[in-house]
Amino acid sequence: MKAFPPLLAPRDGGAGGRLGRTGVRSCPRGRDRVPVPAGCRCRAGRRRSATAGTAGHFGPGSSRPRARCYATAAAAPSAAMASLGTASPELRAYFSRHNLLHVYEVLLCGVIVMRPEDPLKFLEEKLREITEKGLDAVLWYMCIDLSLHPKLKRISETYLNTVFGLDGDQLMTEELCAKAWDFYSRNLMKLYFGGWIKYNLLKKNKRKKVKQKMALAVVHYNVKILRVIIQKWSMWVQIHKEKMTLAVKRLQQIFNKIYLNAVVKAWHAEAHSSLKTKAYFESLANENQKGCFESNDLTVRHETSHLPEKALLQIFCYVNLVDLARCAQVSQTWMLLTQNSSLWSDINFSSVKHKVQDQIVVNILQKWRPYVLHLNLRGCCSLHWPSFKSISECKNLQDLNLSECQGLNDESMRLISEGCRSLLYLNLSYTGITNGTLRLLSSFPNLQYLSLAHCRKFTDKGLLYLSSGKGCHRLIYLDLSGCIQISVDGFRNIANGCSGIQDLLINKMPTLTDRCIQALVEKCQQIMSVVFLDSPHLSDTAFKALGECKLVKVSIEGNNQITDLSFKLMSKCCPYIRHIHMADCPNITDASLKMISPLKHVLVLNVADCIRCHELTYLNLRHCENVTDAGIEALGNMSSLISIDLSGTSISDMGLRSLGHHGKIKELSISECKNISDTGIQEFCKGTKYLEHCHVSYCPQLTDEAVKTMAFHCHRLTSVNVAGCPKMTDTCIQYLAAACHYLHFLDVSGCIHLTDKALKYLWKGCKQLQILKMLYCRNITKQAVLKYTAKLEKQEHNDADPPSWLGYDRDGNILTFTKKHTSEPE
Repeated sequence: MKAFPPLLAPRDGGAGGRLGRTGVRSCPRGRDRVPVPAGCRCRAGRRRSATAGTAGHFGPGSSRPRARCYATAAAAPSAAMASLGTASPELRAYFSRHNLLHVYEVLLCGVIVMRPEDPLKFLEEKLREITEKGLDAVLWYMCIDLSLHPKLKRISETYLNTVFGLDGDQLMTEELCAKAWDFYSRNLMKLYFGGWIKYNLLKKNKRKKVKQKMALAVVHYNVKILRVIIQKWSMWVQIHKEKMTLAVKRLQQIFNKIYLNAVVKAWHAEAHSSLKTKAYFESLANENQKGCFESNDLTVRHETSHLPEKALLQIFCYVNLVDLARCAQVSQTWMLLTQNSSLWSDINFSSVKHKVQDQIVVNILQKWRPYVLHLNLRGCCSLHWPSFKSISECKNLQDLNLSECQGLNDESMRLISEGCRSLLYLNLSYTGITNGTLRLLSSFPNLQYLSLAHCRKFTDKGLLYLSSGKGCHRLIYLDLSGCIQISVDGFRNIANGCSGIQDLLINKMPTLTDRCIQALVEKCQQIMSVVFLDSPHLSDTAFKALGECKLVKVSIEGNNQITDLSFKLMSKCCPYIRHIHMADCPNITDASLKMISPLKHVLVLNVADCIRCHELTYLNLRHCENVTDAGIEALGNMSSLISIDLSGTSISDMGLRSLGHHGKIKELSISECKNISDTGIQEFCKGTKYLEHCHVSYCPQLTDEAVKTMAFHCHRLTSVNVAGCPKMTDTCIQYLAAACHYLHFLDVSGCIHLTDKALKYLWKGCKQLQILKMLYCRNITKQAVLKYTAKLEKQEHNDADPPSWLGYDRDGNILTFTKKHTSEPE
């Protein structure tokens, strides 16, 4: 038999579905949406529909009464179950165990719908059929003929008519069927779509977790691989270092053997030559019996000469060419000495520049060309092509000075560039060279020092050759003084080709501007020394650009645009500067000295015609070890000075006396000045009545007399530091307590002779004392400290022995430190 769709079929397989206590299915008031039996009095049962009837929905021959039979058949089992509600439990269990209600439901529904003429025979046949099929296959409509089943599964078969109180004609409309199908489809779609979304979210979360775990795994794997790589790399580096060390040792051994063999061969050759020379001079001695000569290693010593040969050679090194030629005519001994090659390694023609001619230069250079290392032709105006040709044959020449040689041109430089490849120093100042010569400078790969001062025929294009080809990339010294034709592009070309410049000289160049320096420093950041004399257009901007370089030397003269800002930049960016020369710069004030006071390495400071220190009030020269009395005497005339720190300097009593002349100093610090004694303090305090802060710590020569003078003349003292002065006693504290009633700070650490009496004096006289330091005062007891310093804001005390760095022992004896020299095994 064809089964109904799930929406219309009973849920328990029976006509009434799941039965309640009353024998009918639950109404729409419950949770299950099931058909409501006939006679339900709920709101749904009383609702009526305005739609058309359901006539014509049954098969042929059916009518409205036939359709109503289905409702009656469905309600009959419920009525039977309701009659069992008051029956005994045993009877209800019996009916349930044998499924009698289901059988009753099937038979009764068949009789109601089919209406057979012989009901007993119909019931007998249907019972036989139920027996054959079994109770499990029992359906409430199995006794109804198929022809009586509706062709379209009616909504009324789900008992909606009973639920809503409508009959079949009102429920079975196309509009209600469409709405029912839409409702069913939407619910089904929501159910499946919600399930699909949950599935996708779950799957997405799983993928995300897996991705995170994979990322952690990748990181862990990479770290592990990196560790392995680093370990292997470390092992390889260690092995490589060991191999390199072994290789270096072997190479060193081989080199030592080769070098030793070469030395031995050279020594044999030299000894053989010496024997020949000795034999030659002995033959000369036999021929000339007037003089007696003795041969020794290529040189000869006269019997009457009392100076060794090395001393004579050293003397001849300072003799010019004319005098050397005259010395060669004195005697044969001197003649032989003047022929020593060491005298001709450095030839200076500039001393005889007005006498020297081409022939002289050619003869000398052709004879001594293998030994010539330094050649000075400055101011030799009469030299021409032959002399420069001879210069090109000096293959070992390293230093060549052609300054002011008017005969020098590009062709001459071409000859020199072809032969002198080892040049390190080249001076072409005041010559007429052009861009062609600058193009030839690339022929000197080792050139380090170059002077083009006052060479005004080359242009920016010529400087471009310095960066082309091999160029002058090793240049560390450059002099461009007087080259007013160079523009910003020229300096940029220099920076591109010579980035290793350390010393820069640009004097007498009024066209030099800040942009030129900025273009140069952009790539030349190794500059250590700059000289800008007579360059009036430079300003603080140039020094701001030079702040990127570690300057050691700065020289400027005749500039009215340089201000204190330049000193501030030097103090901040150039901590190791040693030479500062800024003369005739009127915009520099005394604030510049204050800015450069932290610079500890300054050796030369020249601010002549710059600083008029009429209002200088503060000066700190702490630990400037090269400051002496001469400089302090110059400061003594500054009437505006009120604070000065000379700690760690080399001043003595004389310098301190000069500071006390104007008598307005309020703060004085001369700590660690070993040359200061009581005399200096006495002379200073006699002319100073306004002193408020006085620090004379670690001056071991001071005694009670210094403090006595200080207290007698300087009643305004508020801070005194005499720490590390071992000769101080209770007397000095008595003087201070009696005269200095405004004392707030006192440091007597290391004053080993002070006792409890000192604290008593301070307690009576210095009522405003707030801070007291008494470290390493072993004669002051703790009881006295607790008694007399209870009202102080801060006090420090211990009775330990003075440490060795104070320079004396517990009895005040000066310690002498001796260095023990130990010989280390070779």
